[in-house]
Amino acid sequence: MSKPILPSSPGARDQPDQPDQPLKASTVAAASFSAAGLTDRIELIQTFVRIVDAGSLSAAAAQLATTQPTISRRLQTLERSLGVRLLQRSTHAMKMTEDGERCYERAKELLAGWDEFENELRGARQHAEGTLRVAVPHAFGQEQLIGPLAQFMRNHPRITVEWLLHDRAADFISQGIDCAIQVGEVADPSVVAIHLAEVPRMTVVAPALLQGRALPQSPAELADLPWIAIPAFYRREVTLTHAHSGERSQVAFRPQLVTDSLYALRNAAIAGMGAAVGSSWVLSEDVAAGRLVQLLPEWEPAPLPVSLLYPYARFYPARLRHFIDTMKEAMPGVVHKAVGRT
Repeated sequence: MSKPILPSSPGARDQPDQPDQPLKASTVAAASFSAAGLTDRIELIQTFVRIVDAGSLSAAAAQLATTQPTISRRLQTLERSLGVRLLQRSTHAMKMTEDGERCYERAKELLAGWDEFENELRGARQHAEGTLRVAVPHAFGQEQLIGPLAQFMRNHPRITVEWLLHDRAADFISQGIDCAIQVGEVADPSVVAIHLAEVPRMTVVAPALLQGRALPQSPAELADLPWIAIPAFYRREVTLTHAHSGERSQVAFRPQLVTDSLYALRNAAIAGMGAAVGSSWVLSEDVAAGRLVQLLPEWEPAPLPVSLLYPYARFYPARLRHFIDTMKEAMPGVVHKAVGRT
């Protein structure tokens, strides 16, 4: 039988049961991580996933409404606790290490499982209720989205919806908005953006405006027309792509009328105030009726993305999740039906 080594013995070095033996930094960090609360550990993992998804520490800080030093400190804590380097960073670039890639995939699975666990405990799927404030574009909000909204409210009678018509970017905090549907590119890195559909567009003009003019045969000739602009989508130029060859052409012009309303743009175009580019679902009926003429049908303006936006949060109420699910399912059919593709 071996003799026990006393703490004061010179041979006690490197023995794990010696109380005065200092621990390695990695051992201390791992023990600290293990002792940390589950919520704190999940926050560290969420932060790492957000850094990767956002592409940088500064973008992750903006999305999580905190500071870059805080994000950096959380990342370092996670790396120390796991004993691996997750990200390689330089002044101009950031990429995951092999350990980071493995951690990222497992972290996403873990967070998804945790969200499901929370939802089950709260009974969230069975008891969606409360008020949901939704900002939507005037045109879509008055017509195309009413059908999906009605279905959503039939399925969830305990939810009250405030349907707010806005053509400008939603201010989620000051207006207390839960989510917004936006047509056009999303430039705000501080929100979640779920792509729902693409809205085709066309270039139109009133027949009266073409009287005494030759019908334009190329994109360059469009610049000779008076124009109506809608700054959210274009102001002084439009880019057209040939449907068959893929050739791109930019048309520059000086608008004579600028509006922030799709309906105003349509009515002004019918009144002969200028050429315009607008959503096909708004203009195609007027083209069919002869109130407008489609210019250069083979040269197409780029379609506009439709997205559902909402602020980042650690927990999303059931009413918001149900609304997101409804719109993800309904929007492609809404757009196709609107432009006569079904």
